[in-house]
Amino acid sequence: MRRTERVAVQDGEFSLYVWSSGAGGPGILLVQEIFGVGDYMEAVAEDLVALGYVVGAPDMFWRIEPEWSTAHTEEALPKGVSMASQFDWEKGVQDAAAALAVLKGLPEVGKVGVLGFCFGGTLAYLLAADADIDSLVSFYGSGVPGALDRLDDIRAPAQFHFGGDDAYIPREDVAAVERAVAGRDGMEIHVQEDGGHAFHNRKGPMFYQPGPAERAWRLTEEFLARTLS
Repeated sequence: MRRTERVAVQDGEFSLYVWSSGAGGPGILLVQEIFGVGDYMEAVAEDLVALGYVVGAPDMFWRIEPEWSTAHTEEALPKGVSMASQFDWEKGVQDAAAALAVLKGLPEVGKVGVLGFCFGGTLAYLLAADADIDSLVSFYGSGVPGALDRLDDIRAPAQFHFGGDDAYIPREDVAAVERAVAGRDGMEIHVQEDGGHAFHNRKGPMFYQPGPAERAWRLTEEFLARTLS
């Protein structure tokens, strides 16, 4: 069900993990959070494959430590934060674009969307501003409020998710995204007011909140079906 494709860029190459049922369908570039491409990303990928998608998750930290991932625990959090702090965002967006091109080129893939969580929610947003995609879903990207000048560059339908009780993203920053998105064709934002940061991460007991997670994921499923069918 899972295989590894290689993504070549000017100064190296890295892994794109691909999950597929073998039947083909729309593609989704799944962009990791700070814990790497581990059990949570695999669980999300399997959820999406069950819905008929072909999923590719690039190893975005390959320039720092290839193939790195860690558990979703308080003890591992500082290392994840350290990895994100070393990340080169300009090269990272280029790497994500290269991974997107590989996913698009797979014979079983049709339309392609991008879905990112946390760190990946920001990266997916920045990629969508540069790349030709069919759909964007960004979950609680902390860098989105500070990059709203890129919103005009996104041509694809976009859906944003935030928690209203996020310790890492102030509610007033979320409100700024709400104002920026309001009235834009094809764009929507959903705030789970009782949701903290990373509320969808069912592999991280310190984060997971079943109620907000279920509500947001139902909206995500509907949006992807609408924009990638």
